[in-house]
Amino acid sequence: MANNKVLTVSPSPHVFENTSVRKLMYGVVIALLPVLAWSVISFGIGAIIVTLVSVLSCIGFEYLIQKFLLKQNPTVTDGSALVTGLLLAFNVPANLPVGIIIIGALVSIGIGKMSFGGLGTNPFNPALVGRVFLLISFPVQMTSWPTPKGFNTNYVDAQTGATPLGILQESGDTPMTKVMEQVPDYSELFLGQMGGSLGEMSGIALIIGFLLLLYFRVISWHIPVSNVLTVGLFSGILWLADPTQYADPLFHILTGGVLLGAIFMATDYVTSPMTTKAKWIYGVGIGLLTVIIRVFGSYPEGVSFAILIMNALVPILNRYTKPGRFGEEVQYG
Repeated sequence: MANNKVLTVSPSPHVFENTSVRKLMYGVVIALLPVLAWSVISFGIGAIIVTLVSVLSCIGFEYLIQKFLLKQNPTVTDGSALVTGLLLAFNVPANLPVGIIIIGALVSIGIGKMSFGGLGTNPFNPALVGRVFLLISFPVQMTSWPTPKGFNTNYVDAQTGATPLGILQESGDTPMTKVMEQVPDYSELFLGQMGGSLGEMSGIALIIGFLLLLYFRVISWHIPVSNVLTVGLFSGILWLADPTQYADPLFHILTGGVLLGAIFMATDYVTSPMTTKAKWIYGVGIGLLTVIIRVFGSYPEGVSFAILIMNALVPILNRYTKPGRFGEEVQYG
């Protein structure tokens, strides 16, 4: 009997639930909308221009590379380039020149993603690859933070000011009580009344995004929770040891990119671990490295570097935390 249907056995991972890359990616996009809305409210036209340029550049570069360089069918409609564009925009100032944004998008997509074969094979978060490249290549433009003063139509000539982490970094031997007088209080930090990248300002917008990701079942809670708890615990130990020199844990959690990185960057499906145990180790590692770089390093912020370093360890974490095969003898099994 003629039957063209055959049993197809494909390499792992195997699909075991009703989901798809497109569904996951657009779930992330929806979760990012509260953050985007707050950045537009805070910076106005600057946030809109930076986000549009970043998103369109990422989608355009991915299409061109797949179509003409790799001779593949473009997959830009799966939403992954859109997510990379949004995350890159959320990691830069709202007054960054357009040309620099386009360069960052090219590095994110061209080097961070497509040079490794595209979605699913990139070891590092593409948006963070672009962000770190821009930070090293254009340090002045990447650290000139516009002051959030509500929606306005100014772009490159917006008034700039130091971020809370920048104030802390430049404080030198100033007592911590004096330093804290120069930064917004915790309610303002939580609501988003501080300078910084587009996506790192509002703690409440990021937490709403986190809840949406959990509701859509895009991520699990393990990496964000372990990451933030570690930042709080480690910075809390330093603060208890010498409160005149080190900032308290709530300051570290609410400032900079801790929440943005823990919720949206460290949880990237491709570059984060698969097992629960590895997720805990991964989140703790990012938290430790973040505080070490912030407190003892030369950069005021360490989230991007911490995530990229832990991205490199993901294959090892997956290898040594994978569950035993059925029938395999295990200790205490």
